[in-house]
Amino acid sequence: MPEQKKIGIKITDDVLAGVYANAMRVTHTQEEFLLDFMNVFPPQGIVTARIVISPGHLRRIVNALNDNLSKYEQKIGKKIEPIDEPQPGIGFTP
Repeated sequence: MPEQKKIGIKITDDVLAGVYANAMRVTHTQEEFLLDFMNVFPPQGIVTARIVISPGHLRRIVNALNDNLSKYEQKIGKKIEPIDEPQPGIGFTP
């Protein structure tokens, strides 16, 4: 097996600060998924980040999120219960 090389990752200050999102919309084509993260505060909202990824990478993200959610729940000792989705009419349509 070939030796794996380490890749250094840099992060700019503006990306490091992060952005807040309280809503997300997922759309897709055959080749890619678009994840729009939004900060919705009626009467309007704003897309704070848009991520465009391949279907294969989306599967890896979903697996990583499931794994981390399970670890979180084990550590905290409490299962996170889903909450109701936002009701239509708060300024965006699903």
